Amino acid sequence: MAFWNRKTKNTPPPDLAPENTTGSEQAAAPNLNVSESAGESKEKGAKSSWWRRALSKTNELLNTDIRDLWKSEGRLVDDDFLKELFAILVRTDMGNAMATKIRESIHTQFRGRRIEMDEAFHLIREELGNALRSKQSPLARSTSGPTVILVVGVNGSGKTTSIAKLAHRLTKEGNRVLLGAGDTFRAAAVEQLRIWSERIGCDIVQGEHGSDPGTVVFRTCQKAIAESYDVCILDTAGRLQTQSNLMQELEKIKRVIGKQIPDAPHEVLLVLDATAGQNAISQAKGFSQAAGCTGIVLAKLDGSAKGGVVVPIAEQFALPVKFVGLGEGLDDLAEFHPEEFVKAFFQ
Repeated sequence: MAFWNRKTKNTPPPDLAPENTTGSEQAAAPNLNVSESAGESKEKGAKSSWWRRALSKTNELLNTDIRDLWKSEGRLVDDDFLKELFAILVRTDMGNAMATKIRESIHTQFRGRRIEMDEAFHLIREELGNALRSKQSPLARSTSGPTVILVVGVNGSGKTTSIAKLAHRLTKEGNRVLLGAGDTFRAAAVEQLRIWSERIGCDIVQGEHGSDPGTVVFRTCQKAIAESYDVCILDTAGRLQTQSNLMQELEKIKRVIGKQIPDAPHEVLLVLDATAGQNAISQAKGFSQAAGCTGIVLAKLDGSAKGGVVVPIAEQFALPVKFVGLGEGLDDLAEFHPEEFVKAFFQ
C-alpha cells in the first residue's frame, strides 16, 4: 500500500545490479538484466513462490535434516529426538532461545508419545509466527513534511543497494523521493547511488569525497523541506559496531536531522546481511544502542541458509524486520510478512 497518493512523472528502471563490495573506488554501473525479477513474479500473484525461492537454502537445511529424524511413521519424543531437533533448529540461526522454546513445547505436548512430522512442523510454524507477529510494525511516516529514513550498517551488508531498492519502491508508490549520499568516504558508493537515482527517477544530494557527512545530511534535509519531497532517504558510511568514534558520528547526524525536521529521523533502518548469521546479532546490538534503530532491512536473504536469524533479532532487540532483500533485481525488496516467512520455512 502506498504512503501517499502524490504522483510522480518519473519512470523507474527495470532492474538493479548487486552492490559493489570489492572495495574498489571505481563505481560499477548497474547491470541491466531483462530477465523476470522476483518483483515481477510477485505482481503476477506468485508471492508465495517468491518467498520460497528467497528462503530456499534455509528451507533445504530444515526440511532435509528434520525429515531425516523420521525414518518411519511417527517418532518417539525422547531425549535423543529432542537433542537432534534442537541442533537442527540452531543451525538455521534462529537462536538458542527460540530453539529451546520449540523443543520444550514439543516435550510438553508429546513427551513419551509419537509425533508425526506434520505435527512438528505445525508447532514450529506456530512458535515462529507468534514471536515475529508481536514485533511487526509498518514503515513510519511523518504527519507533516518529509518522512526521513536514516539507513545504517556495516560495509558490504548491502546497504547502498537496499537504499536504491527502497527508493524505487517508494517512487513506484507515487512518492517524491530525495536521496542523501552521506557515505562521503567511499566515492564508489556515492557514484553508485547517483547512477541508481537517475534510473529510478529520484533526486540526490551529494558532497565532495571525504567531506563532512553531516553537511550532506543538512543540505539534503533543507532541500527536502524547501521542495516538498515526500520521503528523504539518507545513506551513511559503513562502519563496524565496535568503532565508537564512527558510532558517535551517527548520533551527530541524528542531531543534525532533528534540528532541521522535528521528530526526524522517523525511521533508522539497520541493513543486515542475512548470510552473516550470528554476527548480525552483535551488529544489531551495537547499532541499536548508538543509532536508536527502529527496524531492520535483511539483505541477501536469498543467499543464506541462516534465515532464522530474523527471530533472535526481533526477540532480543524488539526490532521489527521492515523489509527483506529477495534477489538482485530492483524490485526484489519485499515488506516482511511473518506468515509468508514462516510458511516458506517448510515448502
